Amino acid sequence: MKISGFSYVRNGFDYDVPFLEAIQSILPVCDAFVIAVGDSNDGTREAIAALNSPKIKIIDTIWDMSLRRGGKIFAQQSNIALDNISGDWAFHLQADEVIHESNLAQIVDYIHKCQDDERVDGLLFPFLHFWGGYNYIRTSRRMHRYEIRVFRNSKYVRSYRDSQGFRIYKSKDSYEQEQEKGKKLKVIKTNIPIYHYNAVRPPHRMKYKAQHFGSYYNGGEIVQINDSSDMLQRVDRLELFTGQHPEIMQCKVENQDWEFVFDPSKAVWKRKDKIMQPIEDFIGYRFGEYKNYIVVY
Repeated sequence: MKISGFSYVRNGFDYDVPFLEAIQSILPVCDAFVIAVGDSNDGTREAIAALNSPKIKIIDTIWDMSLRRGGKIFAQQSNIALDNISGDWAFHLQADEVIHESNLAQIVDYIHKCQDDERVDGLLFPFLHFWGGYNYIRTSRRMHRYEIRVFRNSKYVRSYRDSQGFRIYKSKDSYEQEQEKGKKLKVIKTNIPIYHYNAVRPPHRMKYKAQHFGSYYNGGEIVQINDSSDMLQRVDRLELFTGQHPEIMQCKVENQDWEFVFDPSKAVWKRKDKIMQPIEDFIGYRFGEYKNYIVVY
C-alpha cells in the first residue's frame, strides 16, 4: 500500500502561506509527493527544490488566468498534481494546511483500517481555522468544519469547484464538460485536525492576500481594501486556541512579529447566523451544513 501526497502553489512567499511546512508535515508517511508549481517569481519553486527530498516531484505549470472565476484555476492545478501521482491512496494538503506530527501514525492506521472496506472512498478531517494570529481560531457556522483530504486513487476523482473537496466522476470528458455533478465520496470521519493557516499573516501581507486572492473568484478584479487590521476584527466569532501547533510551525509561531487581539465588540454577524449560532451551540447540531461527502461511520 502506497500513499502519494499532492498539492499546488504559486508565489507562496508573496502570499505568505506555509507551503514548505505543509509539504514537510506529511512527507514522512508519503511514498511520493507531487506538487504543481505555478509560474512564480518569488523563489517558491527554488525553495521546494531546496528541500532536496527524493520523494518530491515538481510539475511546472503556467496558470490560465481565463479560469479566474469561481476558483476554477485552483481545481485545475490540484488535478494536474493528482494526475501525476501513482499511490494507492492520495493525500491532499493545500499550501496553507499542516498536519500535526503526532497524528501521522493515526492517519496511516485509518488507511489500513479501510483498505479492504470497499464501502469507504476516503477520510474526513475536522478543521482548525486560525485567524489574525496563531492564538485564535474562527469557530462560527460560516466556516466549514470538515473536508476530505485522503482518498483512494482507484477511481476517477476530481477536485470539486475550487478544490476545497473532491468527487468521483464517470470520465474525464463528463467532468471537463460539466455533464455531471459527480458522486460524493463515502468517508470515515476522523478526529485528526487540519491546521488551517488561511488568515494568519502580518497585516500588510493579509491585505495583499485579500486583495489578490479574491480576483481568482470574480474574474480578475483586484479587491480594494484600506485597512486589513479592521478587516480581521470585523468577523463573527473567534476563540482562543489552547492546543499545540505542529512542531514544524513553531518557528513561525514564535516569530510572529505583529499583535492581534480580537475585540468581540467589533464582531460582525449576519442576521441569520446571530440567531442560529447560539441554538446550534446548545443542541450540538448545525442546520443546513454543506456536506460534500457521505459519512459511512
